[in-house]
Amino acid sequence: MPEATPLPADPPRRAPEPSRASGPTEVADGSHPLDNPVRSSLTGPHARFAERHGRVLRYRPDVTPWLALPDEQGARDWAEAAALAGPGGTVTVTAFREPPPPDWEIVFHAEGVQMVDQTVDAAPDPEAVPLGPQDVPDMLDLVERTRPGPFLPGTVEMGTYLGIRRSGVLVAMAGERLHPPGWTEISGVCTDASVQGQGLASRLVRAVAHVIRERGETPFLHAAASNTSAVRLYESLGFTLRRRTAFLSAVVPGADDAGPADLRAGSLEQVGH
Repeated sequence: MPEATPLPADPPRRAPEPSRASGPTEVADGSHPLDNPVRSSLTGPHARFAERHGRVLRYRPDVTPWLALPDEQGARDWAEAAALAGPGGTVTVTAFREPPPPDWEIVFHAEGVQMVDQTVDAAPDPEAVPLGPQDVPDMLDLVERTRPGPFLPGTVEMGTYLGIRRSGVLVAMAGERLHPPGWTEISGVCTDASVQGQGLASRLVRAVAHVIRERGETPFLHAAASNTSAVRLYESLGFTLRRRTAFLSAVVPGADDAGPADLRAGSLEQVGH
């Protein structure tokens, strides 16, 4: 998607507070942990989910589709990504500097924005309840109805998820995904069509932000640049644009080629809508 001009924020809920974007600004090599957030997560707090081939890392395939290339990338790294995903597997990345090899099939590409907490009015929500493994069937059902992006059976293991139920039915949720040191991504924000317009998404984002801040970390999030309504919502809540980014999902060629079973297994799902 082409770059979108940042939209003006809605009127703030209250007078601005001092900036909350106080997470670590650099890692050992001088880069920012949010410049390559998947890699920062898998080499940091989410190392328990990491699978590696050479310099390439990915999350366990039942947790989330994201794969991390090194900061400085070359043809060898795409070859290692192919070996990790296996022939016919899907590689889903952000923070990529070069496109995949020409014989890969690109199945999804979108421009996005990365936003960080500056003045979010974080607070617990009395109606929000923690969601855990026992709630995964209901979470997957809500995701199927609302299409917020990639959410798999193991995604709930990535961090805290909060939901709101009405008459026993899960109608809204939000939670934590990527976890670079000092930062936590808010993701999986979705509301059923039957309750849209009631402010549930805003309430859950503030509640998840409160959980993150209680750990002494800073919330951040990603959105499609074309999703201007979501961008406006996040700006009105107190998130500001940090950088533009892109998301890409591509299929490794050679689905019919023979290869070690441990490398062919575990294809990643396509990035959601």
